[in-house]
Amino acid sequence: MRPLAHIGELDEALDDWERYQSISIEDFLKERDLRNMVLHALLVSIQAAIDIANHLISEKGQRRPANYREAFQILCEAGLISEDLAGELSNLAGFRNVLVHVYWGLDMETIYGILQNDREPLRIFRDEVKTILRDSSSGEK
Repeated sequence: MRPLAHIGELDEALDDWERYQSISIEDFLKERDLRNMVLHALLVSIQAAIDIANHLISEKGQRRPANYREAFQILCEAGLISEDLAGELSNLAGFRNVLVHVYWGLDMETIYGILQNDREPLRIFRDEVKTILRDSSSGEK
């Protein structure tokens, strides 16, 4: 899949994420369908960012990451994203692994906190990737 397709997935999932931020904690905790919608949006947005990162790593000839978290550190080392952003995205990649592998052990209040507070790094990453792709298509280094 090309990075622009992943950006489209990220855009849609971030829109969902933003819309779901209006869900009250009470509704989130009591309504399973709402929780599943939120978890899906979180997972899709984080996975799309990971896929974009891996595509950029390959395109730029960087070393292969040992895990999802490391992909963002490699982009930082290559000067494509800031250290702070790499750290935030690495944390979300770690959270993605928890979502996928240990869903039943997750604290729903913690997930609600992520829903409310952790969308911005993905939005920033999406915007920076669009700039990187635009610059590379226009011949800039």
